[in-house]
Amino acid sequence: MSYKIYYNTRCRKSREGLQYLQKQEIYPEIIEYLKDSPFTKENLMEIINKLGIKPSELIRTQEQIYKQNYKGKNFSDDEWITILVENPKLIRRPIIIKDENKAVIGDIIENIDPLL
Repeated sequence: MSYKIYYNTRCRKSREGLQYLQKQEIYPEIIEYLKDSPFTKENLMEIINKLGIKPSELIRTQEQIYKQNYKGKNFSDDEWITILVENPKLIRRPIIIKDENKAVIGDIIENIDPLL
């Protein structure tokens, strides 16, 4: 089994998600997506499909950039993906992927359990 975590070191929920995995003796590949690995439209679409959500459900609505530029506006799924690729800070985190086919958003620790 292999795990990946899309992670932001400055995010408490990312740190908690990683610690939770490590307590289960799972040591995922860590992708610091704000630094190392910017998303492409293609790989973000793949991740969204693995999560089984709409792109708009991946948005951190408490971010200032969202409130200033996107709140209350209607965008297509494709437009949201472009917005998220251009503004990765808006992506909810951590995203944890297991074996390239299952994924969860670990911002609530209990969401991680189905992957274990």
